[in-house]
Amino acid sequence: MYSTCIFCNHALGTNESVEHFPIGRRMAFDARRGRLWVICADCARWNLTPLEDRWEAIEDCERMFRETLVRVSTDNIGLARMPDGLELIRIGSPLRPEFAAWRYGRHFSNRRRKTHVVAGAGIAAAAIAGIAIGPTIVPALSLGAISIVAVPGLTTVMGVIPMIGVLAARDYVQHDRVVARLTHGRRVITVRAKHVGDAELRVNGNTESATLAVQHDAGWSQFTGTEAIMATGKLISGSNRFGAANASVQDAVRQIELAGDANGFLSAAASRNSWRSGRILSLVNRYRGLGAMKLSPTERLALEMSVHEESERRAMEGERAVLETARRDTEEIAQIADDDLTPPKLYE
Repeated sequence: MYSTCIFCNHALGTNESVEHFPIGRRMAFDARRGRLWVICADCARWNLTPLEDRWEAIEDCERMFRETLVRVSTDNIGLARMPDGLELIRIGSPLRPEFAAWRYGRHFSNRRRKTHVVAGAGIAAAAIAGIAIGPTIVPALSLGAISIVAVPGLTTVMGVIPMIGVLAARDYVQHDRVVARLTHGRRVITVRAKHVGDAELRVNGNTESATLAVQHDAGWSQFTGTEAIMATGKLISGSNRFGAANASVQDAVRQIELAGDANGFLSAAASRNSWRSGRILSLVNRYRGLGAMKLSPTERLALEMSVHEESERRAMEGERAVLETARRDTEEIAQIADDDLTPPKLYE
């Protein structure tokens, strides 16, 4: 049983309400499809729980949700709070926009809020740095040690220093910021913001044949199949680190709906990534505000959602395969047992 977020590695906390799964302070469940998630309080991402820990816990969640009177619900999604503070989100049969608002809206809003806090702290620090050198410069000026005539513009230096800090921070964010560290074979490669614009994703009909070529500090590497999808998820998540408003999330959802489903949008994103490549289109791409993987901000949000949903679909398909194999094995064992217990046939 895991106890930390698989995305940000922060502790998921504990609860006293769900006897079969006492992990997490905020949980979502879909009894119809047999899915149970623990929602990270720090990054707001949904962690799909392991198969062996899920079924009894879903029954616990369903029972508690129905018994509690402190709940808010629509026909498709409901929210309930348990006495120990655990929050339960019950998923029925929501349309994609409604489900996305619950699953991704809070997640991207958290990122956006943290970005604003960090940016404000950075600007304040730069301003403080400018103010801090005042006591050093002013006495020197009064003593004639530094001549304003000899050094024109010195009186504005305290205003220039914060601006230099802001510009340096902007350059770092746009070029040298680490977007992701990916495991490739026995190596861990570092991908920066300046690299992700040239990443090349190819999806030919289905994600099983997906490939991802990505530049990094040590050159280029290529991922295939499941590794390509997982690496794409990490890259695009790092590129979307600054979050988005709810309106942008809904725009991204509409893009997925136009493509049909998550797999369809992955193919569409790969196609756009391909035809937007080339030197001739580089200026056009810059004018259109395209960034990581030559996608717009809305397309990048849609791609991150699609990768999450495709990863979960694969996990569920794998579980179904395991269950089907177990069912066949059980039937074979039962058949053998039946044959052993059946009296021998009597022939005339």
